[in-house]
Amino acid sequence: MNLEATSEASWLHDLSPRSRELLDRVGEVAAACAERADEHDRAATFPRKDFEDLATAGLNAATVPREHGGLGLGPLNGDTLTLWLMTKELAKADLSLGRCWEGHANSLVLLHALASEQQQARWFDGIVRGGEKWVAWSGEPQARKPGEGTRFGTSISAVDGGWVLDGSKAFATSATGADWAILLVNTAGPGGARHADGPPEGLLLLACDLSDPTVTVDDSWWDPIGMRGTASHVVEFHQTFLPEEHLIGTPGAYLHEGWQSAFTPHYAASFLGAAEGAFDYAREYLLRQEKTADPYVQQRAGSMAVNIDTAHLWLAHVARLWDGGDRPGAQRAGNRARHLVEHLALETVDHCVRACGARSLVRPSPVERILRDLTFYARHDNDDHVLATIGRAALGQTHDSSFFKP
Repeated sequence: MNLEATSEASWLHDLSPRSRELLDRVGEVAAACAERADEHDRAATFPRKDFEDLATAGLNAATVPREHGGLGLGPLNGDTLTLWLMTKELAKADLSLGRCWEGHANSLVLLHALASEQQQARWFDGIVRGGEKWVAWSGEPQARKPGEGTRFGTSISAVDGGWVLDGSKAFATSATGADWAILLVNTAGPGGARHADGPPEGLLLLACDLSDPTVTVDDSWWDPIGMRGTASHVVEFHQTFLPEEHLIGTPGAYLHEGWQSAFTPHYAASFLGAAEGAFDYAREYLLRQEKTADPYVQQRAGSMAVNIDTAHLWLAHVARLWDGGDRPGAQRAGNRARHLVEHLALETVDHCVRACGARSLVRPSPVERILRDLTFYARHDNDDHVLATIGRAALGQTHDSSFFKP
């Protein structure tokens, strides 16, 4: 990663030498990942080789605490910005990869926050030494897609020694690539975390070994316009037994403690990566085509540069709040950053297309994929709900910082 070439280089120099070395290392991996992005997009396949490269480079355990052999990054380890900048670099190469990486890194944050010492010792070892990939799945939407006859959802029953799970989850990121999943399931019935009607205490986090033969993947459902490489297929559970030692934390802790708010600004880091990818393409293209004298092109380039800088500054601000222990402040600022960076990123890609013209949307231009991916991924967490939550907080009204409930 060429720090001097990036718009945020003026304050990147404040990062520790270790953080700068990690960003250089992830930049080298991201360059190879970018070469494979089109392949995964066209085939809607999980970026397995990308994760192998990350493990080989010693980067796959980014949010695992140092005492367990990880890099010790993220909001629980006092080094949040480095993690988010790593995510930005991977999303810049391939937004689908960035999403899969987010899911993995965020899952390890949950293990760090809620799992027992015995659970951490077991599962972190598999990540650090075995390169195992994790993800967290909640998606049980009750609305059907066009032409669909059934709804998704799971039902869970308590049995001796654990629980039995039946049903299906949609939008299951990394379905064909992950080794373990943290399942957000509800004793009140279908709906996972977002769509269930029961009390928070009904929400359980259960670790599931995805090599279990009772867990199958239906790859016929995932055919979206963008984020195809996330392989977010439907996963089906057929009387899947989940032992009690796989329960992570206490029932309802995910909602009561607002853990979603630790991940909200992480999404913004991925949005920023997509925007920076479009900006880099635009600069190179406009210079090569000698279009930089056009005052309208100059205005769009200026807008892109300001957007990129603004997004970096917001992420740095939220990261400082997390690292400083101001969790309420970090939650409020994280929601604002998530909302703002979505719009900055979408605007930046639009400026790129308008400055570079229609040929920027013709393959093999990466902008064509960036536009589709970012448009689709920005639907992850409804921005209307995010903004309404920000408004309720500003007005002093009761609000859920994770915007699960109105």
